[in-house]
Amino acid sequence: MMVQQERAARTRQSLMRAAAEAFAEDGFVPTTLSTISRRAGVSNGALHFHFENKHDLARAVEAAAADAVREITRAAEQRQDSALQRLIDATHALMSSLDEDAVVRAGFELVGTAPRRGTDGAGTDLRGEWQRWIDAVLHTAKDNGELAEGVSAAEASTAVVAATVGFEVLGVKDPKWVSQRTLSQYWELMLPRLAAPEQLAALVPHGPTAPVPGPASRR
Repeated sequence: MMVQQERAARTRQSLMRAAAEAFAEDGFVPTTLSTISRRAGVSNGALHFHFENKHDLARAVEAAAADAVREITRAAEQRQDSALQRLIDATHALMSSLDEDAVVRAGFELVGTAPRRGTDGAGTDLRGEWQRWIDAVLHTAKDNGELAEGVSAAEASTAVVAATVGFEVLGVKDPKWVSQRTLSQYWELMLPRLAAPEQLAALVPHGPTAPVPGPASRR
């Protein structure tokens, strides 16, 4: 029984991964269940055992992507750095996940798919969750005196959300937009306007790891 359960769990994960890769590469509408089952190396019957239809698969992918993004924001919240540094680090972690993880890419892509928006229980609005988290962090930064004089949390949130979601959208076709270099350059440009002068010197625009040359390499 345990072996069967483990095999079923692996099959379900394989199907979710195959669906995410197909959704991210080809889009939700053109992707067929036969395409997904072939990519996963399982029969159509095995697919239907785990997922009733393509929308069911998409919901599973969206849920897994949402869990991954929530883990990024939870990890950022646990750090002892300033609110602005936590924000910088989380944006780097998100861009890295978008580059490396088809599930996260597909989760964001499915947000903007018209057929998905019209379904019941169409999944989590990842971009909306991301925006709300950024709003909260920047309000904390404002309360802590981390923002430059005259900069409101709402204004800062608009700028950061627009940039990061824009990088995510552009990164679908060109992974350089979600590279560490691109995001580091954005923060180097943004931070002198965003951060209070006494905070600026302590902020690390390239995030928790050393920057690497060149664009991201998508797997």
